[in-house]
Amino acid sequence: MVVFLFLVIQIVFFWLCVNYMRNSMQNFYAINLVISLIAMIYVISDNSNTSFKIAWIIPILTLPVFGTLMYTYVKLELGTHVARKRVADVIKNTNLYLPQNEDVVNEIAAVDEAEANFARYMSNHAFFPVYKDTATKYFPLGEDKFEALKKELLKAEKFIFMEYFIVDEGYMWDSILEILKQKVKEGVEVRFMYDGTCTIMLLPVNYPKKLQSYGIKCKVFSPIRPVLSTVQNNRDHRKIVVIDGKTAFTGGINLADEYINKVQRFGHWKDTGIMLKGAAVKSFTMMFLQNWNITEPKEDNYSDYIISDFPEIAGEAKPGYVIPYSDSPLDRENVGQNVYLDILYRAKKYVHIMTPYLILDDEMITALCYTAKRGVDVSLIMPHIPDKKYAFWLAHTYYAELIEAGVKIFEYTPGFVHAKVFVSDDIRAVVGSINLDYRSLFLHFECAAYTYGTSSVKETEDDYKLTLQKCQRITLEDCKKFSAFSKFFGKVLRIIAPLM
Repeated sequence: MVVFLFLVIQIVFFWLCVNYMRNSMQNFYAINLVISLIAMIYVISDNSNTSFKIAWIIPILTLPVFGTLMYTYVKLELGTHVARKRVADVIKNTNLYLPQNEDVVNEIAAVDEAEANFARYMSNHAFFPVYKDTATKYFPLGEDKFEALKKELLKAEKFIFMEYFIVDEGYMWDSILEILKQKVKEGVEVRFMYDGTCTIMLLPVNYPKKLQSYGIKCKVFSPIRPVLSTVQNNRDHRKIVVIDGKTAFTGGINLADEYINKVQRFGHWKDTGIMLKGAAVKSFTMMFLQNWNITEPKEDNYSDYIISDFPEIAGEAKPGYVIPYSDSPLDRENVGQNVYLDILYRAKKYVHIMTPYLILDDEMITALCYTAKRGVDVSLIMPHIPDKKYAFWLAHTYYAELIEAGVKIFEYTPGFVHAKVFVSDDIRAVVGSINLDYRSLFLHFECAAYTYGTSSVKETEDDYKLTLQKCQRITLEDCKKFSAFSKFFGKVLRIIAPLM
C-alpha cells in the first residue's frame, strides 16, 4: 500500500506538471532537479555500501518523487530503529558472558601475529572470542550431519536450542521432532525457533501452538505481516543447534528433505555443516539466546546456560582455534563480509569457495580479482542446476570479469550447491550460513564457525577437492554462449540487486 501510494503521488505530480506547467517546462525540470539533488546528497553521504547507494540513485533520478519518498520511508521507519535498539541491548547483555581469554590470543600471536590481530577484531568489534580446547567435525553432506545430529540430540540431558531458516514437514523434520518430543518427556528443556518466511508456504500459521502442545517452547522469528516494513527484510537465515551447552551444529543445512537428498528438487543437493564440542559452544549458546530474547519482556538468566566443564573431550589434545560468530543486519559492522575479505587478502596459496549465489559488491569483486592476480589460486564452486533462475542469471554477469582476472569458476554438474564454505592455505576455513550475496552479507541474521589449524580444515579442503571432480570449469567461451535474454535480464537485475 505504501508503494502504491507513493506511485500515485508520483503520477499526480507528473499530471500537475503537464497541466499547469505546459508552458514552462523549465519549471518542471527545475522541480525534478531540486528533488533529485536533495535526495542524492543524502544518499551519497549515507554511511552504507556503495552498491546500495547506486541502487537508490536510479529510482530517485528516474522517478524523483517516488524514489525520494521511498528512500525517506526506509530511512525513517520507526520499526527499524526500535528493532535496532532492542537487538543492541540484548547483544550488550550477552557479551558479558563472552570475554576474550587474552592468553589464547597471545598464544596465537606467538605463531602468527596477523591471525592474532584478526582474533582481536572478532573479539573487540564482532564481540565473539577465539577459543581453543574445542573439537570440530566437518560434514560434507546434509545426510552426514543429519545422522550425527540425531545421535547428539538423543544424548541431551539439560537443554536443546534449535534455530533454523527453513523447516518443512517430511522425513527429516519428523524424525527430529520425535526425538524432541521424547526429550521433553525426559525433562529436557527444548526451544525451537524458525524464520517467519516458513509460514508463507511451508508451515501453518498456528504451528508454534502445535509444538507447544508437545512441551516444546517455540516461536517464529519476525512473522510475516501484511505491511511494508524494512524490518521484515531482515530474515533469520541462521542454522544453529546447541545441546547442553557442550555440542553445537551450524552450516547451510535446513530442516527439509531436499537437504538430505530424501527428495530431489534440483538434482543432487550438495550442502555442508560442522559440529563443535567444547569451549567454543558457549558462543553459539549466546547467539541463540540473543535472537530468542529480542521479543521477550524479560531476558533469560544467561548464566544458567553457561557450561565450563567438558569431560567428553578432557585429556584430548585439540589442536587449533575456533571462532563461532554471527552477523546482524541492524548494526554497522559487516562481520560476514569482513571475515571473507580477510581470508582473501591474507591468502598465500589458495582460497577455495563454495556458494549457491554470487551477487557481489565492488569491494568483494576487487578482493577476488586482486587475490587471483597476485598468483593465489582462487576457485569457486557454483550450482549447475539453480534453485532460482533469476539469481543464476545474475551470477553469470560476474563470471567473465572474474575469469579474466584469473578466478576459476566451476559448476557442480550433478545439481545444486547450497554449501557456504571458504577454505584457505590448509590453515583457515569457514563453514556457516553466509552466502556470497547481498542478502547474506548485509540484510540477514547469519552465523558461521571460523576454524584455524583444526582437523576440520583439512576435512573441508579434502571435500572441496572431491566435489571439484564432479564439476565442469566455466570458460570465457562458455560465458559467450549464455542466452541473450539471460545476459540482458541479469544486467538489469544487477542494477537493483542490493534492493532485492
